[in-house]
Amino acid sequence: MSKLLKWSKPSLTWLDDHVLEYLSFALLVFIPLYPKIPIAEVLPGYIVRIRLDDILVAFAALIWLVWFIRGKVTLKGNPLFILIALYILIGFLSSLSAIFITKTIPLDTLHIGKLFLHFFRRIEYFSVFFIFFSSIKSLSQIKKYVFTVAIVLLAVSLYGFGQKYLYWPAFSTMNREFSKGVTLYLTENARVLSTFGGHYDLAAYLMITLTLFIPLMLVVKKVWHKIFFLLISVAGFWLLILTVSRTSFIAYLFSITIAFFLLAFRNGWLWAVSRWFVIIVVSLGIMLSFGQLSDRFSHVLKLNDLTTAVLQPVGQKPQGENIAFIDISDVASKSDTPPSTQRPSDVVVDVPEFGAGGEGTFAAKPRVYSQTALQYDLSTGIRLDYTWPKAIEGFSRNPLLGSGYSTLTKKTISEFTEAESTDNDFLRALGETGLLGFLSFYAIIAFSLWYALKNFVKIKDPFYYTIVSGLVAATFGLLVNAVYIDVFEASKVAYTFWIMTAILVLTVKLSISSKKE
Repeated sequence: MSKLLKWSKPSLTWLDDHVLEYLSFALLVFIPLYPKIPIAEVLPGYIVRIRLDDILVAFAALIWLVWFIRGKVTLKGNPLFILIALYILIGFLSSLSAIFITKTIPLDTLHIGKLFLHFFRRIEYFSVFFIFFSSIKSLSQIKKYVFTVAIVLLAVSLYGFGQKYLYWPAFSTMNREFSKGVTLYLTENARVLSTFGGHYDLAAYLMITLTLFIPLMLVVKKVWHKIFFLLISVAGFWLLILTVSRTSFIAYLFSITIAFFLLAFRNGWLWAVSRWFVIIVVSLGIMLSFGQLSDRFSHVLKLNDLTTAVLQPVGQKPQGENIAFIDISDVASKSDTPPSTQRPSDVVVDVPEFGAGGEGTFAAKPRVYSQTALQYDLSTGIRLDYTWPKAIEGFSRNPLLGSGYSTLTKKTISEFTEAESTDNDFLRALGETGLLGFLSFYAIIAFSLWYALKNFVKIKDPFYYTIVSGLVAATFGLLVNAVYIDVFEASKVAYTFWIMTAILVLTVKLSISSKKE
């Protein structure tokens, strides 16, 4: 017994010292890889549900809190703590304002519960930043995290390929019924979700990781490292093509350009521009051949047969009465469909609208589209006609604090909406939390970028200054994404962003301190 106690004591001490590190590894793997399968409902009829990643994050945050109380971790030296705390305070004041001043939140348990659900979700996203910031003690640990993210990206890509070509199951959160955990199978034209809840979320995640790993592929010295990063970059890029996300592809081109612009100051302009040119040409060539513009160019490049071959499933289609297939028209639009005179260019199937008929019956009637939707496409029309004006309306109710979380999609104050989306994160921040919330949130991002860029030239190791350039560029890419998507509220993307922000800040911080030593 005494021998057992002697053995267990150092083991428990070791676990006590490393538990946050291993919880961080678990989060790195689990958050992107585990599908959005719900385990419990938070609010009746609401699209946001509790999942296993929420429980894992909550457990890790609890451990961090206990370690903070014990003095094993500290907020000292955390450059983002004050800014994050300020945003949380303003978010709380905005919530109180929504209930008692603007009264955009009715005094009802369900409405107030939804308001604070979104408030606490912001805190949940921030929590992973503190967990990772406290867990990282050395640059070698950052390298381990980076290689773990690379392996996870490969796994996410392989699962996405399985969905596309082998009919592996998909779990979507793009409407209320799908968010219940319905097992879906993609049709030939559907956009790939992989382990994410929607193709937009997946595409934003791919933009972040590709902006990190493509430059690393060109900088690492070991041949097997180059091959490894090349493999995951090719896999991730092809998955990005399969998401058919125009916004994220534009953000990817932008972020890659920023990354090589920064690397030009360290590796030389000839090195950076030549490699950037090759990557951009290859990326555009693949996108034009197999992406949204393939219909325009395939006949010129004579790629019609090849395009059909590489984009169609090869597995056997699942059979059975309870098998649900998800088509592109169910949750998304096909943006490269030629426009017709009576419907928007991104509407493939003109599904009729059902309304009240005679004697209590329902009758189908043709859908009527706005002039904006017909001029551009349906997704743009929704933004310009409804979601963006509603965000501006929320901002006008209280320019300083906004109209509160989860208030921007309601037609009336008493309406209980099943989901929230503005499709523009800048307008959403202004509408929900006003100018104070907008400035405090984006001040966190601005300061992290300033901190990294200010110290960029002080980092001597190519591996680590490439990490910094990639993550800074990916942050700019997400800001481009935020013009058209609520990217900072998409859980898997938000977790990934704040984890990468912790890695970014600590890569700079540890590189500077090691240089001084």
